[in-house]
Amino acid sequence: MERKRPSEKREGPIGRGERNESARPAWQERVKRDRDVEKSPLIPSEITPEDIDISVRVQLKTLTAENAEMVARHLAMVNLLIDKDPVLAHKHALAASRRAGRLAIVHETVGVTAYTVGDYSLALRELLTHRRLSGSNEQIPLIVDSERGMGRPDRALEAVVGVDRSKLAVGVRINLAIALSGARLDLGDAKMAKLELEIPELTPKQVFPQSPLLFRSYAEVLRELGQAGDSWDELADRAEKALSSASGEIFELVEELTIPTSADFEKRPARPKTDSKPAERSFERKPRREGGPDRKRAPRDSESEGSRDAKRGFDARGGERKPRTAGGFSKGPQRFDRRGGSGKGGRGKAS
Repeated sequence: MERKRPSEKREGPIGRGERNESARPAWQERVKRDRDVEKSPLIPSEITPEDIDISVRVQLKTLTAENAEMVARHLAMVNLLIDKDPVLAHKHALAASRRAGRLAIVHETVGVTAYTVGDYSLALRELLTHRRLSGSNEQIPLIVDSERGMGRPDRALEAVVGVDRSKLAVGVRINLAIALSGARLDLGDAKMAKLELEIPELTPKQVFPQSPLLFRSYAEVLRELGQAGDSWDELADRAEKALSSASGEIFELVEELTIPTSADFEKRPARPKTDSKPAERSFERKPRREGGPDRKRAPRDSESEGSRDAKRGFDARGGERKPRTAGGFSKGPQRFDRRGGSGKGGRGKAS
């Protein structure tokens, strides 16, 4: 029996269907993809994986070599831009997340940058995931403050239930006290807000990087209670001067980097679909030694990673080597140090 041949105008995978520029068959539209929805921000060629801390690079060992390199460079860009251009830093964090979304360090970075740009819902989700994967309470102040940013001060107080504050680093403990005090103020309880700030670090005898914000927060709470807080504002000013003089370091600039801004990222044209894979960075290869394979030059004893970072003019984990200045205290979400402070003793004294 002769099989009937399908009509050429029949719509579907068997027939060719009617084709024109204005409309396509429904079965073809279902597989249509938009490849230009998510674009990764550009990275200067001078940025290398060595620009992040070695403890972070160790966590990227589960990735392929090429993927680990790109993720490390995106994380390095986050460290450089978190203060100057938080929006672009967040885009670099999202680009790292698309490549290594299961790593705790990537969840932490996305959560911190999301908090910085005011996306408290995303920040809370990512920071809670980081806490679950790593078991670390290092970002508990941002978790509490993200709950406040979403208008849930009661849940902000519940977030610290079961947390042993005595085991937290000094900077984390100070930032947590400030966040909890703000949550108490959101609930209208100024007395408890004052008690939250009365921690051992609330003293002019020893100054920490978070001390200026702590002093100003305490002054604001005192004013809420109808008491004078000008003396604590003066202590905050003196603490800032002490920190500035104690951490004023001079580095020689040996390399200048041109970092794309958020405006450059938005003006970036769509990549044509016919583009090939971008060329990788090329390195000059030394000739082989006679009688043996190639060997990479071992780093000199005097050339450590810290010295290389110092020559570049920025810290591997915290961006530029500049003291972070504390902002004014308000009842809204506060800005905290990304790593919660060093946890070491005071860097100066307020006289």
